[in-house]
Amino acid sequence: MTEAGQIDEAMPIAASERYGRGQINLTDLADRFGSDKGSKKHRYSELYQMLFLPYRERELTFLEMGLQIGGPEHGKHADRPTTDAPSIRMWLEFFPDAHIHGLDVSDFSWFSDSRFTFHRCDMDTRENIREAMHDVSEFDIVIDDASHASHHQQNAFLELFQKVKSGGLYIIEDLRWQPPEMERPDYPKTSALFQEYIKTGVFAHNDPHVAKELNAARIDISGCFVFQAKFDKKRRDQVLVVHKR
Repeated sequence: MTEAGQIDEAMPIAASERYGRGQINLTDLADRFGSDKGSKKHRYSELYQMLFLPYRERELTFLEMGLQIGGPEHGKHADRPTTDAPSIRMWLEFFPDAHIHGLDVSDFSWFSDSRFTFHRCDMDTRENIREAMHDVSEFDIVIDDASHASHHQQNAFLELFQKVKSGGLYIIEDLRWQPPEMERPDYPKTSALFQEYIKTGVFAHNDPHVAKELNAARIDISGCFVFQAKFDKKRRDQVLVVHKR
């Protein structure tokens, strides 16, 4: 603060000071931190501003899977160097009282914050996900922005939706693209799986065991919504939001 009582623009300003508690624009944060959830690419931040603002000042537990573009789904090795976690930085500022968990197949253990915990995990098996998350009992919000492989998305949903609190949200991003080298022919696309559920109220899956587990989870789903790319109904499905009963 200057002697005249004006803010010194050279000094960093906390989000709570800049916007006031409860007044913050997630798209501004996404663009500032370089997250692809903002206005320059997917525009998920517009949806999330509406969904997450009522949660903002709670002491919640939040999980994002997939912390930086360029993992094995893009031909990179799991041990690739990682340099940033833009969405994690965004969530830490947007949710001032939350504990943020991040999960990735690559190493982000260098990212240090008292409100952040990193879990390293290859989502190719449910056992890996279960082990990585065994010490976390529940989440308020889960976002899957990891490999986008259909079986990874469905593995994570089966393991983690049960950990979402009543009234919480489970979100899967980037439904319209799956890495061809990682897809399994015996797994339906996640978008098709949930669109069928929305239409019929039943999950249909090539694997009868997976179908049984998904249908057992129906009792805990109070709402299921699919949004298209750039929120244009003529475009392909892009993001899934599931509300926990």
